[in-house]
Amino acid sequence: MNKTAIIIPARYGSSRLEGKPLLKVCEKPVIQWVYEKAQQAKLADMIIVATDDERIFNAVKAFGGEVEMTSVNHKCGSDRIREVAERHPEIAYIVNLQGDEPLIKPESIDAVARNVQEDDKADISTLIRVLTDEEEINNPNLVKCVVDNNGYALYFSRSKIPYERNKNVATFYGHLGIYGYKRDALMKMTSLPQTPLEKTESLEQLRAIENGMKIKTSVVDFVPVGIDTAEDLEKFKQIVAQKLQTK
Repeated sequence: MNKTAIIIPARYGSSRLEGKPLLKVCEKPVIQWVYEKAQQAKLADMIIVATDDERIFNAVKAFGGEVEMTSVNHKCGSDRIREVAERHPEIAYIVNLQGDEPLIKPESIDAVARNVQEDDKADISTLIRVLTDEEEINNPNLVKCVVDNNGYALYFSRSKIPYERNKNVATFYGHLGIYGYKRDALMKMTSLPQTPLEKTESLEQLRAIENGMKIKTSVVDFVPVGIDTAEDLEKFKQIVAQKLQTK
């Protein structure tokens, strides 16, 4: 049974915004906003929140979502989603949707799923967007990506890439932190040791590239609002309020 699952890793601890999956906006916790966006995607058969915290587990159960407890010892979200996938042999394709991206577009989730479902060469898939603002291009907190002519990632970096020896030639792309995996690719990547480039840039996807895995990208036209700080939460509240006013 080749099912596609959206798995949403959700931790309570956060260095910048403690308990952010449970922070409420219009009476709904952030994790519920994300879950409901996942429900609007058309290509997923299952949606599961993966957490190591009973408070998050209970909150997801309260709004009727599917949730599974995972080990507290996982170092990253990929390990957490692997644990869930291992319990479900029917899952052939996995979308790793971050639990702090409540404005992700359902069609973008589908683009990530479609690339691993339909592209035989793609082990992993992800999203990128065109960058035009110099501040964004030079921001080390915004990961950049360069791709080949077929849309496969060549490299990810916190630095500005490519280097502009000649101006106004290259298109700059920013990376969005959502991934699709073929089942075997997820199992392989999470079994491999960290690589030198991954350690240098602190970017897990470089482990896949250094080991010859293919990452297919799709270009999207929206600017994500990830919730990492109190300011991000306020921005999301304002966006929700504006949408409610226009209805």
